[in-house]
Amino acid sequence: MKNKFYLMFDYLLILVVLILVSIGVMFIYSSSINSEGISVTNEYIKQIIWGSIGFVIMILMTLYDYRKLQSKAIYLYLFLIVLLIYTRLFGRYVNGAKSWIGIGEFGIQPSEFGKVFFILFLAAVLDNTQNIHPLRRFIYAIGVLLIPMGLILLQPDLGTSSVYVPIFLVMCFIAGIPLMYLLYVLSFGILTIFFAILPVWNNEIADKSFAIISILTTMKLRLILISAIFIITLLGYVIRRYLHGPKYIFWITYVASIITLALIFSFLLGKFLKDYQIKRLIIFMNPNKDPLGAGWNIIQSKVAIGAGGLMGQGYLQGTQSHYRFLPQQSTDFIFSILSEEFGFIGCCLIYFLYFIILLKILYIIRKCVNKFGTYICAGIFGMFTFHFFINVGMVMGMMPITGIPLQFLSYGGSSLLTAMTCIGLVMNVNCRKYDLK
Repeated sequence: MKNKFYLMFDYLLILVVLILVSIGVMFIYSSSINSEGISVTNEYIKQIIWGSIGFVIMILMTLYDYRKLQSKAIYLYLFLIVLLIYTRLFGRYVNGAKSWIGIGEFGIQPSEFGKVFFILFLAAVLDNTQNIHPLRRFIYAIGVLLIPMGLILLQPDLGTSSVYVPIFLVMCFIAGIPLMYLLYVLSFGILTIFFAILPVWNNEIADKSFAIISILTTMKLRLILISAIFIITLLGYVIRRYLHGPKYIFWITYVASIITLALIFSFLLGKFLKDYQIKRLIIFMNPNKDPLGAGWNIIQSKVAIGAGGLMGQGYLQGTQSHYRFLPQQSTDFIFSILSEEFGFIGCCLIYFLYFIILLKILYIIRKCVNKFGTYICAGIFGMFTFHFFINVGMVMGMMPITGIPLQFLSYGGSSLLTAMTCIGLVMNVNCRKYDLK
């Protein structure tokens, strides 16, 4: 029994997580130090408390047989939907999004915890629909995605809602959903965002404007374009379905339908998001266009990273954070502080630790014989990968500023508890191959 209990835990994974959380606490403390060397916030103390609670949850999540969650996943998903509706109606605004609920200083972000519930329910759906037609199976999965994602977009929290997409795509890919369906969703999403941001980019970011983009800003021209491409889609469908046209007609219809839907939904997204919100997302393309406004965060972050050099300026010796040049430095831009104080060597350490986590999850996915467990690990892999690359790319000025935290390192109880719960789930799936009860 003692040996079995020992086998339930992946001690390398636990060690890596504890190192990352400890480094996070160190730099959250560093971010609290002002130019006079005085700590002005107690965020690092709160993070230690959240980390301790997260460690307990991680252990408990490992011990509870994840297979029992399959039948309960629907109730967790419905609870998530209720929470998101409640948050939309009665939540409080933080950074422009009505995404938090709580009393006083204590608050949680349901959309963060919701990632776990979403992963569990989508895994259950994919497992329970293995024997039905792939298109029907994919439609069911899309339905699972759209409800929570739509509610999070209404907050509006574009950053958190975007995390649900890679989770969905990775899980569906591992589940054997045809690549053609996944590429359809991915292409639709990319084109929708592209068409939505293009007018703002043309007016605010580009060095010179392009008259052709007026097609997207003039309602009459947009309607003509949508109608024309929709007719192409309709004709292609009729020719392929009823007249048995050549295969290339199918691909013309496939592409035309994506463009049609993207043009329609990009208009809705453009109405939903204000121009200044879109500008904040795309200013990374040319931050010097608004160096004291939307581009300030990226410019200061890049200065901090550049100042770190190879070895860094030393712990608690960074100037960008201590002189408060970096906004949201304990959350979104924690990696900038680490880069300034620990340099390129410190960054490589973080890359290595994350690489271990992702590699361990891939190994577990490969070895797991239970499909439900495989899909859970796939969703967690998609979440961790997206968070890491988007946040690091964001602070380097290569990605939009979306408010996506760097898990384990960024300040925030919701993010940390979610990440540690997911590590518990991964260890849970891993140890069940030994049939431990």
